[in-house]
Amino acid sequence: MTERTVLECALEFFRDTGMTTVFGNPGSTELRMFRDWPGDFTYVLGLQESVAVAMAAGHAIGTRRAALVSLHSAGGVGHALGAVFNAHRDRVPLVVVAGQQSRALLQLRPFLGADEPARFPRPYVKFSRQPERAADVPAVLAEAHRIAMAPPRGPVFVSVPEDDWDRPAHPVAPRAVHASYTADPQALRGLAARLDACAHPALVVGPGVDDEHALDEARALAERLRAAVWISPLSGRSGFPESHPLFQGFLPPVADQLAARLEPYDVVVALGAPLFTYHVHTESPPLRPGTELFHLDCDPAQAAWLPTGTSIVTTLKPALTRLTSLVAGSGRTPPPPRTPRPPAAPGALTPELLFDLLQERLPRDRVLVEEAPSHRDTLHARVRVDADGGFLTTGSGALGWGLPLAVGRALADRRRLVCVVGDGSALYSVQALWTAARHRAPVTYVLVDNGGYGAVRALGRRIGIAPVPGTDIGGIDFAALAASFGCPSAYVDDAGTLARALDRALAAEDDEGPFLLHVRVTGGDGALYAGHDAGIPWAG
Repeated sequence: MTERTVLECALEFFRDTGMTTVFGNPGSTELRMFRDWPGDFTYVLGLQESVAVAMAAGHAIGTRRAALVSLHSAGGVGHALGAVFNAHRDRVPLVVVAGQQSRALLQLRPFLGADEPARFPRPYVKFSRQPERAADVPAVLAEAHRIAMAPPRGPVFVSVPEDDWDRPAHPVAPRAVHASYTADPQALRGLAARLDACAHPALVVGPGVDDEHALDEARALAERLRAAVWISPLSGRSGFPESHPLFQGFLPPVADQLAARLEPYDVVVALGAPLFTYHVHTESPPLRPGTELFHLDCDPAQAAWLPTGTSIVTTLKPALTRLTSLVAGSGRTPPPPRTPRPPAAPGALTPELLFDLLQERLPRDRVLVEEAPSHRDTLHARVRVDADGGFLTTGSGALGWGLPLAVGRALADRRRLVCVVGDGSALYSVQALWTAARHRAPVTYVLVDNGGYGAVRALGRRIGIAPVPGTDIGGIDFAALAASFGCPSAYVDDAGTLARALDRALAAEDDEGPFLLHVRVTGGDGALYAGHDAGIPWAG
């Protein structure tokens, strides 16, 4: 095999795997990676490292391929770790390549050198390594990519000393790894028999359904069973059409409320869902007596830590297809559809009014990205997402994800999407608007401004802490800020002009690039996880 440089071998591998769009923020220890940068590669600059990772994640979700991220050594990797944590929790395949100082300097603890770089991003990457020799870099990159794409997918990390790129190496021949974990046939037959015998089944759809592109299979199983369908707590993805009559709503991340929602069902099947995702503690068992849990997911670690139920480790598409063929057609009465929320009261510009208008105007096939924790319950109650892959948010809760995630997702297929982002969340990664404008990413941002960290204020009230210091934000002109980044924008604070302003924001053509609508709302802190009396979607 012909000897070439590490850089030549790496670029060839990146082409072979479709990773020719590189998201990054360059530094001195990455410069040799960019020598004679090829014309068929696109470098997407993020003005902070976590922004670059989140944009790459959006691109990976949109293309369903791993995305390539280039980070600076040590400090740059540190800046990015919040977004890497999100990618890990949301099972997004990223190949993160970080610069490192020259090998000859490492013993001297050089400026900008990374000590023990492979340990730095742990435990939120599937694979982390600095190759022992420069000649090993192409093979390590190839191994990392295969691990990133194997279920459960996720980010991987490779640290490359800056002088390695010019050293000799051999190309890595492309090869495919098709990973599909097949459920034990006897376990599926047992589950099918239990579903046939039960009176009130329910499915809990988690982010794994969307990640494995198994929405159609989940819907077919639900319809055959006439089962109630819920979305798992704080899911970062869609996975079931919310206008479907079997859809019941969103489960709460609170133990006693979750157990109460699932109490009417004798058999619950969680699909690609970490069902017991809690945000606040209550004294309650995971499930009430009489509710039996089965759990299907491709992650054996998740199956191991669940506190109750029977887990079947499998990829979902083949398992759901087989399970649907095994269960008998049901004559049971389907659950009643969830009750629509009453229209927002006229007069004030509330989140309820905003989302009612968005529901009326949002095309059913348009992707919706959300990072507005104060308003998530209201949005879920009033905006129904039906499209496969039609909803994205953070599955970890680390802020700053949504605004740049929308950029990368829009660049994946150049189709306009809508990103609903809170004022507090936007300030973590607002510089992504610069990238959106430079690359003409077709994103309509609806920035919901309630003057602070409303979700934290609401949680504080719930546990008897009010006021909460450090939760008020004010005086920021987001429309002017967006315009300074090159993103067209508008501001609205009047209910009477909101519809017209929203029409303008949503009417932008795909080739017009981003647009930001700054909406100043009244109220909107919500009653976080307060339960049925609050009229929020956790109650169904």
